[in-house]
Amino acid sequence: MIETSVKSVLFVCLGNICRSPTAEALFRQKSSAVELNISCDSAGTADWHIGSPPYQPMQEAALVRGINMSKLRARQISIHDFTNFDLIIAMDEKNRANLNTLCPEGVGKVRLLTEFAQENLGYDYVPDPYYTRDFNQTLDIIDQSLSGLIENLNSANTA
Repeated sequence: MIETSVKSVLFVCLGNICRSPTAEALFRQKSSAVELNISCDSAGTADWHIGSPPYQPMQEAALVRGINMSKLRARQISIHDFTNFDLIIAMDEKNRANLNTLCPEGVGKVRLLTEFAQENLGYDYVPDPYYTRDFNQTLDIIDQSLSGLIENLNSANTA
């Protein structure tokens, strides 16, 4: 699925307080475990939570699984991110559309996280637990999708 070498990944959701910081923190853990040297960050398409830590209930659910997001802070995506990152991963179709509108030249860089899931997750996007309140479901979908993403990145970076 990924055909070129990737050195940096940006995870994007709406407010950068639930899904994308979770993906960033878990990606750091998973990529480190397989010695995949790829930098990552997260951002939101909206500016509502700039400077805020991840949503407390999301942090608590993640911490149960050994994922610490306490040092992360929300930021809004900028046009420079399309230059600074090799791959931009959106959590849902609406955010992907917003990213493609922000930078039409970057369309090829923007993918959905669930595209990399190796099994049927029941969703083709990552539901927002800020609204659904199902933090464990979000963690499961992100975890399974990241496993496939890391496998793809490993293959692309060693090809």
